[in-house]
Amino acid sequence: MTFLETILGELLQIFKQEGIEANSDADLIRKLDIRQSTFQELFSGRENMVKQVILYDMEVENRRQMEMLSKATNPVEEIMLLLQDGIRSIKQVNPIYIADLQRYSEAWQLSMQNVIENNQHINAEILNRGILQGYFRKDINLQLVTKIILEQFFMMINPVSFPPEKYDLAEVFRSIYLYYVRGICTDLGGKLAESYFAKNSM
Repeated sequence: MTFLETILGELLQIFKQEGIEANSDADLIRKLDIRQSTFQELFSGRENMVKQVILYDMEVENRRQMEMLSKATNPVEEIMLLLQDGIRSIKQVNPIYIADLQRYSEAWQLSMQNVIENNQHINAEILNRGILQGYFRKDINLQLVTKIILEQFFMMINPVSFPPEKYDLAEVFRSIYLYYVRGICTDLGGKLAESYFAKNSM
């Protein structure tokens, strides 16, 4: 890991725990324990810093996601792992971070573009493989189903749709995805989906 990657990783943790705007540049320099001149060499400004942190986060998360999926034993488990991992990640982030990030339009667009493109590509690949292996129905519309899975995920993590103080995210997850995933599964895939839900909790 390079010096820059170490700094970006530390900044990412600060942002996710406290939000982006909770600390001034001077606060961040103190917390990172680096010189101001070093900070200015690494980042041309606040927007550049946030953008670099987001690009670093995307790279790390995409690589970690691939490693996680490599341990799955079938396409049904891969879909479940992706969904659970997304929810677990959201739970570890201070909502203020998401709100703050939207102030930085370029970084926010990069983040959303990665979520949409990466997830749609991966889901489509998993579903296609699952169809060929007999886990998912042959008559499903791949493009439509991948879009629905993504939109359901956005709906599920939206605090306006499901306020966390009123709804248990684990139960929302189960209610949305157990029945939806089972619906696109063959009998073989459906049994695996039910077994996965029975054995795993968030």
